[in-house]
Amino acid sequence: MTISVRKVAAVAVLGAALAGCGGGTGASDAGRGARMGTPAASAPAAPSSTSPSAAPSAAPQPGAPAKVPTLAPGQGGLTPVFERAKQHGDKTVALTFDADMTSDQGPRAEAGEHFDNPQLISTLRTLKVPSTVFMTGRWAEEYPDQAKAIGTDPNFEIANHSYSHHAFTSPCYGLPALDAAAARADVDRAFAAFRTAGAVNTVPYFRFPGGCYDDRALRALSTARVTAVQWDVVSGDAFAKDPDAVAEQVLAGVKPGSVVVMHCTRSAAPVTEEAVRTIVPELRKRGYRFVKVSELMGT
Repeated sequence: MTISVRKVAAVAVLGAALAGCGGGTGASDAGRGARMGTPAASAPAAPSSTSPSAAPSAAPQPGAPAKVPTLAPGQGGLTPVFERAKQHGDKTVALTFDADMTSDQGPRAEAGEHFDNPQLISTLRTLKVPSTVFMTGRWAEEYPDQAKAIGTDPNFEIANHSYSHHAFTSPCYGLPALDAAAARADVDRAFAAFRTAGAVNTVPYFRFPGGCYDDRALRALSTARVTAVQWDVVSGDAFAKDPDAVAEQVLAGVKPGSVVVMHCTRSAAPVTEEAVRTIVPELRKRGYRFVKVSELMGT
């Protein structure tokens, strides 16, 4: 597959960002490939059909949305992977926000580093933008009031971004790697953290830390009954200093059915909220409608 110069640059920026978010350095070729919404080179992609399956949701929550669309398992029962809805007439787009925090970043939070971004959430509410927040369990533990507020607001849905933000395959931007058993437990621990915080609008979707996965990772999560969600548009917001550049990159990449990856972490993505204030009205002017991943997947 030919990758555009813009996408190559986006991968390089996001790779550096992930190294910073995860506490490691460097990006492997496998990690770069996965971060663009494709599996690590050693693993064939799971089927990308967007037909919802009737499989039951993982970690169902009282009050959670009923009958959330998921994808049918891939070949050999592997966890399915969703990247983008193949749309023609309906111009919808899903803005997704990764609320990253690793399991060992508590001291940095105590010292005043902000892994949250309440102004971004407020702006999304003001602009009436339905959104999906891929949250780590550690983030929910650090900001339980915010996790509950997001997870009880019908404008949002919370998806799983692991508990620890450790890698589910290696190499992956220098992130510490989990074995299969630890990976499966990490997902469960994140869902438990959401429950403890009081979030109910949780959905059975999972985003791999670093976007890195292979067959082993997909197999490890097969019993979790989640759909892995990647993306087709990299915002470049991580560690960016120019909101206009972030907005330009998103606007250049969005097409009907797109999934945009952004961040809800002030320390690692300080200009995201400002960029969103440009992105949203411009896409609406172009005829786009914003939806959560669950609605996009169901189309």
